[in-house]
Amino acid sequence: MTYSLPLHSAGLGLRREMLPALLSDKPAAIDFFEVAPENWLPYGGKLQRDFRALSERHPFFCHGLSLSIGSPDPLDTAFIMQIKQFLTQHQILLYSEHLSYCSAAGHLYDLMPIPFTDEAVHYVAKRIRQVQDILERPLIIENVSYYAAPAQQLTELDFINAVLSEADCQLLVDVNNIYVNAVNHGYSAEAFLNALPSERIAYYHIAGHYQQHETLLIDTHGANIPQPVWQLLEQAYQQHGVKPTLYERDFNLPPMAALCDELTQIKFVQHNATVKR
Repeated sequence: MTYSLPLHSAGLGLRREMLPALLSDKPAAIDFFEVAPENWLPYGGKLQRDFRALSERHPFFCHGLSLSIGSPDPLDTAFIMQIKQFLTQHQILLYSEHLSYCSAAGHLYDLMPIPFTDEAVHYVAKRIRQVQDILERPLIIENVSYYAAPAQQLTELDFINAVLSEADCQLLVDVNNIYVNAVNHGYSAEAFLNALPSERIAYYHIAGHYQQHETLLIDTHGANIPQPVWQLLEQAYQQHGVKPTLYERDFNLPPMAALCDELTQIKFVQHNATVKR
């Protein structure tokens, strides 16, 4: 089955423990799912069959973890081919990855910030184009949260916009990451959001975070969405238009009903943004 997804859609990150309940009764609040392909590629048997049963019924996005687009290591073309096969097998609508890296002569087990330099722009843009050529489909890059900016020459905003332009790729706007970075690095989240190119935005992420200090937020994906992030999402819709929006919740998982409450709130904000435009 070939899926199409309305712009007014709310999705949920799929966890393995959710599979049994979702196969028997998917809540109407969930319009699509998103998975990290790395969490499913190694598995066969019943888990793979159950996942296939769900992907045959509902739209899916993929949000990768280990492409490591900014790594000094060569691109792992064998891994990219595995991703390509997975996307095709499960009719995945969109594939996104982090504008960061997680390997350098070995796996780093974290998402590291790419230096905001002109040299890095050219390097990363070339690698994005190579990945898109192999996949024969767009690679959507996500703005990431970061806690240090080594060797910085450009602003984060200028770096992202330069990569998008040179790579001619699309953007996944993580609204929570904008808010977290704005607090941690002392810039205006609203101005940053408004300066992103509307025409390149494919979809949005929204999540919660942990406040360690009034000037230090940690991007955890382990809490409910706070009011300032909701307000920034509303601004994103007003500035750039309503797009499918994914609720990321990776830790401290509440009951499914509570997750669906957040999805219902996303749809409420989408509806209000449409009325106001």
